[in-house]
Amino acid sequence: MMWASRPNPALSSKHAYPFRLGSTSYVYPGDLVHNAERLASQVDDIELVLFDVSDEQHNLPDAATIKRLAQIGREYGLSYTVHLPFDLQPDHPPLRPLHRQPPRPQSPLGMARWTIQQCQSLNPYAYVFHLDTAHAGSPAWNEQMIAALNDLRTAVDDPERLTLENLESYPPDYLEPIYTAVPIRRALDIGHLWKQGRDPLPVIDRWLDHTRVIHLHAMQEYDHRSLQLAPADLLDAVVERLRGWSGVLTLEVFEDDFFSSREALAESWLRVMG
Repeated sequence: MMWASRPNPALSSKHAYPFRLGSTSYVYPGDLVHNAERLASQVDDIELVLFDVSDEQHNLPDAATIKRLAQIGREYGLSYTVHLPFDLQPDHPPLRPLHRQPPRPQSPLGMARWTIQQCQSLNPYAYVFHLDTAHAGSPAWNEQMIAALNDLRTAVDDPERLTLENLESYPPDYLEPIYTAVPIRRALDIGHLWKQGRDPLPVIDRWLDHTRVIHLHAMQEYDHRSLQLAPADLLDAVVERLRGWSGVLTLEVFEDDFFSSREALAESWLRVMG
């Protein structure tokens, strides 16, 4: 069909879908604020992808950055999802032998609480995080992760803003006991399911009502690639499931892959809506 190659320009703008269309904070060369300034008129949400390698290599926002991000959010009706910088695990051992300047803590759980405190004035739509994968799915892992999450949820006013993401390194069902035990929401990463060679539709059908954030990306040789690489029938089947969903759909790709992914999503939406 000729129209499939001509996505409606309206679908490249804000408020185009029933869900909130999101990007990562690494589309344009520059820092968190520069990306927010450039993307605010184009998306409904920005995922702040945070990292912390060392005192010299991190992008954890300071007070001035948070103030500017909040200002941009108010001006453009933009929300933020905050991707926490470490896989969550019980509050031991230390992250690594860092000589870190205070007040940043040394443990993943401590860093998660600290990051939430730093970002709370942004009123984030969600905090997205992974769990440490060592011994994933074992009874001891479940018990330890439930304890860590019960600790973490005291750091937020609304625990449903905590969204636990599935990874490609274990089946999504491994997370069910944790979702059942702790009142948090789900971050459904479709790309991770595709990477596993798993059909995402049964997972979407089971999880969607409890899902606050969806990450969508393709892969070819490596992960987080443009949706242009996803077969149209697979992408359309996912998009069809989202026609009545109102959470945040993050195109979790970077640089120019965002714009080609946005186009692929628009083309898919037009095909699905017919």
